[in-house]
Amino acid sequence: MFVDSHCHLSFPELAAQLPQIRQAMAEAQVDRALCICTTLEEFDSVHALAMRYDNFWATVGVHPDNEGVTEPSLQDLLERAAQPRVVAIGETGLDYYQMDERKGGRTLADMEWQRERFRTHIRAARQCGKPLVIHTRSASADTLAILKEEGEDGSRGAAGGVFHCFTETAQVARAALDLGFYISFSGILTFKNAQDLRDVAAFVPLDRLLIETDSPYLAPVPYRGKTNNPSYVPYVARQVADLKQLPMEQIAEVTSANFERLFKGVQS
Repeated sequence: MFVDSHCHLSFPELAAQLPQIRQAMAEAQVDRALCICTTLEEFDSVHALAMRYDNFWATVGVHPDNEGVTEPSLQDLLERAAQPRVVAIGETGLDYYQMDERKGGRTLADMEWQRERFRTHIRAARQCGKPLVIHTRSASADTLAILKEEGEDGSRGAAGGVFHCFTETAQVARAALDLGFYISFSGILTFKNAQDLRDVAAFVPLDRLLIETDSPYLAPVPYRGKTNNPSYVPYVARQVADLKQLPMEQIAEVTSANFERLFKGVQS
């Protein structure tokens, strides 16, 4: 019924509890999940989850925040993307949060390595024909600009993809939609101080909307502050249903169909 389009089940706090999490998912009618890769070193464990369980799939990518890890080449990404049950390139994108002076005072020039890494992922996605899983934080203008520069404008041959765990403005959402991307919302949507984000979710068309947990992070109300897991994704669906004034079952149906349309080969 429900799909968690973005979770990190290979992370230690969840991997150790996988049998209990899978049971909780079944009880919550969460029947599929996309397991996200954040480093090349992590890929084998993420891929193993997808190979072991027929309702899990995997991605390959290196998160923009990760330093001191293997820098992915185009070939690195393409070889892993060709393996069974790998359906997307990412998590990739830009994260300029560290440019905050209180966080180390990096300059825009200091983040060039992130932009080059992002371009490598986009080129891999276009070459293998698989969508991108985009992370953007304090960097939406450059994220959108680089996508356009690399040909991701919604035209024929574009890889497309999803802006995951969306926290940006309606203007950024509109720009992402114009480029052919989907928008995914997490448990943040349920937070008391997230009215602006709820307004964005109300604006995003149903046929371009996904839901996720980003677990183990960002557990929705009423579990905020606790370790998140895919069984909590119905709480995100409930918030979307309330915003759209639609039955929760319809949100489950629509977001599941969107998941299948974006990530080919994930039909249950």
